[in-house]
Amino acid sequence: MPSRHALVRRPGPRLAEGLVTHVDRRPVDLARAMRQWEEYVQVLRDHGWRITEVDPADDCPDAVFVEDTVVVFRNVALLARPGAESRRPEVAAARAAAEALGCSLNEIRAPGTLDGGDVLKVGDTVYVGRGGRTNAEGVRQLRAVFEPLGARVIAVPVSRVLHLKSAVTALPDGTVIGYPPLVDDPAAFPRFRPVPEEAGAHVVLLGGGKLLMAAAAPRTARLLTDLGYRPVTVDIGEFEKLEGCVTCLSVRLRDLYA
Repeated sequence: MPSRHALVRRPGPRLAEGLVTHVDRRPVDLARAMRQWEEYVQVLRDHGWRITEVDPADDCPDAVFVEDTVVVFRNVALLARPGAESRRPEVAAARAAAEALGCSLNEIRAPGTLDGGDVLKVGDTVYVGRGGRTNAEGVRQLRAVFEPLGARVIAVPVSRVLHLKSAVTALPDGTVIGYPPLVDDPAAFPRFRPVPEEAGAHVVLLGGGKLLMAAAAPRTARLLTDLGYRPVTVDIGEFEKLEGCVTCLSVRLRDLYA
């Protein structure tokens, strides 16, 4: 039977030094961030996800945003090459974790850059944000790895946020949701539904119609409830100060066999 795994990495001691690009820097409370991270991981565990904790990378302030290190399609893990050079040492431990789960490995090579947060999978369609952290060569290499596996890869522009999934994610029925002021081209997605809050653009599919989302988006939670979904909210405010959201705190692997 297929099983669902989630890779996570706990916040390191230098979290407050994490990169910020589109927001002003604000103080980060590390102790509070740790409590928020533990609650986030517990929600995944409570909904049937097997948790694998990636080895710490304490010299890398952004390492908790583990999604940026690897993208998985079917059973192939494509190791990223982050656009921010300071983040590249984060990838080694993600490689070891993906390999231990039995994934076949591939990797983005120079001069390509790719952050996992720029990759949105909707069924067999893989949207890739071409913007600040992911370059055209990174998109080309991702296409070369995933298209032979049956993926349809579509590059979309990203200029108003850090990553594609900072602007949009997808509901279980394939509808892409996003906060319009942050979405470069809503028409890139066949079905697009606007949401009323920036934090509401980010959901993690927990299964059974349940959506993990930030507590900072109560109006979006009500909207999604009206659509028949069941939001499960968590406070990730300390990570939002660093342009983080619910998607980037884990790598979800849904199709592994164990």
